[in-house]
Amino acid sequence: MPQVKISPVGIRNGNSMDVEKNISEIEWLERIFALPDTRRPRLADREAGNLKHDDMYAANPWFRLWKRYGVCTRAQSTQACDP
Repeated sequence: MPQVKISPVGIRNGNSMDVEKNISEIEWLERIFALPDTRRPRLADREAGNLKHDDMYAANPWFRLWKRYGVCTRAQSTQACDP
């Protein structure tokens, strides 16, 4: 049976990856993704934020009181704020 040589990912038949280039590209991507998003929030972004907020405070008794008897200004007020 022929012996199979196992090599690290990216190194095949004597060809090696440019490790420094890959590291610099990864660092560049990390810097890009660390920047704040400057786009205007869409309606879906606002709705996702509202749902996240509601999930975070769902166990809070004051939040439940507000949600049941308070004023709701959301576009889907009949679904999002009714008990």
